[in-house]
Amino acid sequence: MIDVRRLRVLHHLATYGTVAAVADVLHLTAPAVSQQLAVLEREAGVPVVEKSGRTLRLTRAGELLAAHAEVVLADLAAAEAELAALRGGQHGEVRVAAFASAARTLLPAVWAQIGDEPVAGGGVQLRLVEQEPDAALGSLRRREADLAVVHGYSVLPREFPPGCDHEFLMHDPVVLLLHPEAATRLGVAGGEPVDLARFARAAWLSPGPETSCYEMIQRACGAAGFVPGIRARSSDFSVLTALVAAGAGVALAPRLALPPEAVHLSVHPLDKPVARTIFHVVRDGTARRPDIRHVIDLLQLSAAARSELKTA
Repeated sequence: MIDVRRLRVLHHLATYGTVAAVADVLHLTAPAVSQQLAVLEREAGVPVVEKSGRTLRLTRAGELLAAHAEVVLADLAAAEAELAALRGGQHGEVRVAAFASAARTLLPAVWAQIGDEPVAGGGVQLRLVEQEPDAALGSLRRREADLAVVHGYSVLPREFPPGCDHEFLMHDPVVLLLHPEAATRLGVAGGEPVDLARFARAAWLSPGPETSCYEMIQRACGAAGFVPGIRARSSDFSVLTALVAAGAGVALAPRLALPPEAVHLSVHPLDKPVARTIFHVVRDGTARRPDIRHVIDLLQLSAAARSELKTA
């Protein structure tokens, strides 16, 4: 009989990559982790790890067992969630990892609603960390977060790791930001769709290459037949907006990321639309945990209200 606690150790090794990291997460010593893996090998009857230099890596049997561990641990999480539902109440701490514009526009409404709820016997405590989607999914996999809010672009689809459930939250169109005088020179009215090819020679303002938005811009401009000449980089859309307002160049941005001062710019959809899709992601089985489900429901309401504002 394979012990589920040792399956958890193997699953953590597959996720974190080193015995030291697993020991740190599980509050064990490194020798204790190695001992658990050795016992697991005896239970399985085949080697599940092998040495690779100074570290351990999973064997083929170990990878197979780690994949089954995903299912077993997800079923346990689901059972725990259903037991919590039977006990009633929504008491608990929910740790959320979200990218910047979602943290700024979607999460405050969730936080405000939770803040108005009574704490005694049924309150939910929310914890938030701002992270780009890849980092947020990593935090979710490492059990450092309970819920991740991430996005993928129509020109750069999002891949989701195994052992996670994702659901659609909202669509967020990408728009071009122009100085009003530049829009007048080009003869385009505010809100009028534009062809990106017209801006092949423009000075471009962009987030840094460590962001998915940067790759989105490269692909969108590439599809229009040119490589953007980037004059300035900042991953703060308030900075990019201020630079467009100063006449430094043009920028692409998801509409949800626009700061309030963008109202003074000329904002244009693209004639060949690009959009990002926003998702919420949880580990398998945990969406039924009452406190997590409550936060998800509030997040969906916040996203629906934002979507209505955009179409109003």
